[in-house]
Amino acid sequence: MGAGFSLFKVDPVGSLPLQSRPGLGDLPESCAAEIMRYLDPPEICKLAKMNRAFRGASWADFIWESKLPSNYQIIVNKVFGDGLGNLGKRDVYERLCRPNPFDGGAKTVWLDKSTGSACLSISSKGLAITGIDDRRYWNHIPTQESRLLMNVQVLRPICLLEFATVLYGFRTVAYLQQIWWFEVDGEVEFPFPAGKYSLYFRLQLGRSSQKRFGRRVCNTEHVHGWDRKPVRFQLWTSEGQSASSECFLTEPGKWNHYHAGDFVVENPNAATKIKLSMTQIDCTHTKGGLCLDSVVIYPSEFRERLKQF
Repeated sequence: MGAGFSLFKVDPVGSLPLQSRPGLGDLPESCAAEIMRYLDPPEICKLAKMNRAFRGASWADFIWESKLPSNYQIIVNKVFGDGLGNLGKRDVYERLCRPNPFDGGAKTVWLDKSTGSACLSISSKGLAITGIDDRRYWNHIPTQESRLLMNVQVLRPICLLEFATVLYGFRTVAYLQQIWWFEVDGEVEFPFPAGKYSLYFRLQLGRSSQKRFGRRVCNTEHVHGWDRKPVRFQLWTSEGQSASSECFLTEPGKWNHYHAGDFVVENPNAATKIKLSMTQIDCTHTKGGLCLDSVVIYPSEFRERLKQF
């Protein structure tokens, strides 16, 4: 008796048979997309792995357009020209989160995966270095230690939407053997999204190292002159902003980011032109044994990440 009621299991509350209760897989894609709209890209990627509804919803253009900076079309034109064609917004986001070289490969730009802010790096070959053509003073040397500030998050549409972490950097650095007049200048023009940015020089005292028996070794034999006078870092923008700082170069054998200053972008629809310099022009003594990797520009809130790099 009562055997006819054993076909369905009833939940503890007794409201509905468990077999008939809706799950996340029954959620319409339009509703799933509305949920994703308020999440960060890494969270969207996690949800896309849950079921077909979230995976399909993760392609919605309005989700990714809300993650892109307001001037993303201007950035696309600057970096790719017309190269992206009719890609969907998720694909545009994926491409912009990669390291994208421009200006002949001497500069690289990408978007931070979470904030949509632009990050930019200028290689040593993209800078004007006094004496760079004279091998008595400078050399471009190959290295595996050229690095961006952080791991670049790349959106990979492989099977499921996910982020993969890769390291990226330039293949060479400029190495100073010895010089009296030390001067490095550069400039970049780019349509940065609105916000506050910081500019750094990535330097190391000592010749870019190689690994011996699996251990990192750095030659600091020719490091000299940097404890006599401070190095001066400066930047100027086309909007009339300027900043400068001075410090002694320290910690031989370690890559450091030396902060030149900050600038603010208020109009993202116009390109901001930035001029920058690093000098130590006291000719009473020589200085040498310095590796120059790159100049990097990051949102100012990334400063804490520098401490972990």
